This record gives sequence, structure tokens and C-alpha cells, in this order.
Amino acid sequence: MKAHSLQIVAALAGTMRSSVSRRRLLQAAGIGGAAMAVTACGTGGDSASSGEAASAEDLSDSAKLVNWSNWPSYLDINDETGERPTLLAFQEQTGISVTYTEDVNDNNEFYAKVRTQLEQGQPIDRDIVVLTDWMAALWISNGYAQKLNKAEIPNEVNLVPKYVDVSFDPGREYSLPWQSGFGGLGYNKAALKSALGVDAITTLDQLFDPALRGKITVLSEMRDTMGCIMAWQGNDPSNFTKEQFEQAIEALAQQVDSGQIRQVTGNDYIGALEKGDVVAVIGWSGDLFALGDNFGFGLPESGGMLWTDNMLIPPLASHKKNAEKLMNYYYDPVVAATVAEYVNYICPVQGAQEAMLDIDPALAESPWIFPNAEILDQSYVFMELTIEQDAEYQRLFQTAIGN
Repeated sequence: MKAHSLQIVAALAGTMRSSVSRRRLLQAAGIGGAAMAVTACGTGGDSASSGEAASAEDLSDSAKLVNWSNWPSYLDINDETGERPTLLAFQEQTGISVTYTEDVNDNNEFYAKVRTQLEQGQPIDRDIVVLTDWMAALWISNGYAQKLNKAEIPNEVNLVPKYVDVSFDPGREYSLPWQSGFGGLGYNKAALKSALGVDAITTLDQLFDPALRGKITVLSEMRDTMGCIMAWQGNDPSNFTKEQFEQAIEALAQQVDSGQIRQVTGNDYIGALEKGDVVAVIGWSGDLFALGDNFGFGLPESGGMLWTDNMLIPPLASHKKNAEKLMNYYYDPVVAATVAEYVNYICPVQGAQEAMLDIDPALAESPWIFPNAEILDQSYVFMELTIEQDAEYQRLFQTAIGN
């Protein structure tokens, strides 16, 4: 097995979303500005915090509230009633009311929305935010995450051991994984059969087949798209040179300029994929599985990407203890399995696989929720970047996609 495979889950595991949305298409003006906002003062994976986040009076005892910002379609929901079963149960058990907002459509975009408040030491009116590993690293290193009170999160003992010591937060002092997922190849089975005469797409050569011109999308998250392209070119996304990155940028630019790539998107590829306007994508695992049997997902033969989304408590959060109680609740194995059954992303909670046997025995065997060595061996975690590298690579990526 490749050296990176098990280290992946240990070092940077954790993040995913579910059915209809993970990250949306950024407008041309917004994505470039957002990316520059991040790279101007952030890091791609530095480990130490530059200072403690400011704290406010904790109103948890008198105000039974939690304000939670998460990615779209990243929590179980009853499609008929619109209720979220696990969230409803938490509220009934604790008396804590949760304002749940799906407003993290892209790491850069979300950071750009709250950056001024964070820099000026103002509250952002959220008690929990969910951010991908490299963005979580930026928040922690900039002092934008409060240290967790582990006494309020006894279920943290259920964290899969390989998730504990990540470089950006050793010992998980400031963060806990929400979900993890894979970036790889997704497709509409019927549309793919019609266009290429095959039942599955397994390589980027197929993705870039001229027969799919104008019918593919790639992700606006630089690390997912560029990681897949670098692996396709025979390079290691977890350990690459500037020249190798530039080689991949050139390939991406060619596919954009030729019209092969229809759009560079977040979760918005889902709607076009369902309609058949888009045949194949570089997309996220849980998104595709949630669409059902008419759609497929797999890691490219050359390798796909693995990432983590993490829960953080921002500075000046008014309901910190309530937020920690919510984190603790979602680390109950049965609750975690219930969420995993809906979102189909990698579950970071020990005991959830056993609990899944009572919910959906088939999913208890899913390597996309509970990865096996074979799947991990096909995946990479994007290399940690310095501030300067991240700024340069983000600029190159934005230029290549036309922003």
C-alpha cells in the first residue's frame, strides 16, 4: 500500500457533504476575490495557532441556542416533512434550539464573507462552522477558533484514532472532524453510455474525450481538481514540485480554453448532471451516491483526493457550551451512523459501523463510508502549502479557469 494511504486518514481526514449540494459555482468576480482574501493572510496547513481566539460571555445556560453554519445537504433530512431527524432529537433531548444554516458553499467564499469581522475582533454570529482541513488550518493558525472544553465532549473518545493528531491541530484542541470524503469521477450512467458507449468512467482520459466536449465540469476547490490532474499526469498530489503543479495548470487551462470543460463549479454540477446536460464530473463521493443508482462515482485509476471537513467554534461565539454539547451528540455512534446513512461520506466516529448494521447492513460494508485499504490506496491528501505557495497556486488556478 502506498505510504500516503493510511497517513491520509491520520493526517487530514474528514469532510463531506451529501446529496444536492456541497459547494456552489462562484461568480467570476467573487471567486477570485475570495481566493485572494484567503491566501493573503492564510496558510495551507501550518500547525501551530498564532494565538487564542477571543471569547465572549457564554450565554449557554440562559439562552438555549446554537447557531450552526454547515455545507448544503450535509445533514440527514426527512424529504417529506423537511425536518432533520437527528437535529430534532437533539433539541428534544437538551432543550437547545439549533439555527442550522447551509451557507458554507465554498471555503474561500465563506471566509471572504466573515473575514472582516474576524480581523476586527467582531463576532460572526455563529457558534459552529464546518470548514475543510486547509481552511480550518488557516482559522486555527490565525486565532479564529476557540479551544474546545473536552469535559463537555466526552464522546470525543469515539473519534477514530487516525483522525486525532493532524498537523494543523495536534490532539484536536480546536477542531473535530464532521465528515470526510473523496474527490473523484462522477457520471450520469445513461448519458455516459450514450456519449461514450461505456457504463463507467475510470480515467481522466475518458473525462477529456472530445466526445464529452462541453459536457463535463470540474470543481472550484483547487485542491480537488488539481490533485486529480496531477495524479493523472503521474505526479504525487501529496508531494509535488512547482513545475509539476504548473504542468497540471497548463493541462487544465487547455481543457477550459478548448470548451471541453463546461463549468468550474461547486455542488451546482448536481442539477446539470441529473438533467443530462453534464455527463461526467470531477465531483464528490457522497453527492453522487445520494443521487441514486442512475449515477456512478469512482476514484480515477490514477488516484483521487481525500479531504476532511471540521467543526470549529469561532471567536466570540455566544453559546460555546451548547456548541460543545452538539458536537458531543454527533459523536454518539448511533447518531453518527444515522447521519452517515444519509450523507454517504466517511464517518469519523468509532462504533458507527456497528451501529449501521441496525440501520442499513449494506452500508455497513460500504468502503466509501468505512474505507478499506484498497480505497485508501487510491487516494491522496493534497500537499500542505506555505502561505506563499498557496497564494501563488491559487492565482494560477484562478487564471486557468478564467477568473
